[in-house]
Amino acid sequence: MLNMLGLLDRPTKGQIYFEGLDIAKLDDKELANLRNNKLGFVFQTFNLINRLTVLENIELPLIPKGIPRKIRVDMAREALMKAGGGESWLYKKPNQLSGGQQQRVAIARAIVGSPAVLLADEPTGNLDRASAKTVVETFLSLNKAGHTVIVVTHDPEVANCMEKIYVIRDGEIIGEFKPDKAEALINKE
Repeated sequence: MLNMLGLLDRPTKGQIYFEGLDIAKLDDKELANLRNNKLGFVFQTFNLINRLTVLENIELPLIPKGIPRKIRVDMAREALMKAGGGESWLYKKPNQLSGGQQQRVAIARAIVGSPAVLLADEPTGNLDRASAKTVVETFLSLNKAGHTVIVVTHDPEVANCMEKIYVIRDGEIIGEFKPDKAEALINKE
């Protein structure tokens, strides 16, 4: 599902519209352009490049857009602060940070270009409870600031923090719920 929402895969049946455009009718270059300008991705495993600094990891998506270095640096700093990161992290390597800190760097990288939609795949799966709470609070803050945030999770505590919950079982949406009502269905075998 995230691959389709992220415009990486095309549906085998049905249609997906993004900003009024039928994605099946777009070529690969048009899809890549939409992904680069409208979507941000946050992964469970962070996908940071350890030979680059935190700053370089965050500014990476801005390079193909031709944004000058000084502006990229300012944008990366701002994104890291929005994601709950610290200024002192900028010149460290990702492997010098905790898991929760690395996830906030990954979030900063995802939001640095101000995407309309943020897609997060099990973003708290590798984190302790305190770090997971910080990451969830960051997503809620980003949502209040105008970003659409879609979080895929198996964690009922994370799901219950979200505004809407869609439960998917065996590839089908089996219901839409308000927080606190979905937990029993999520945990049901």
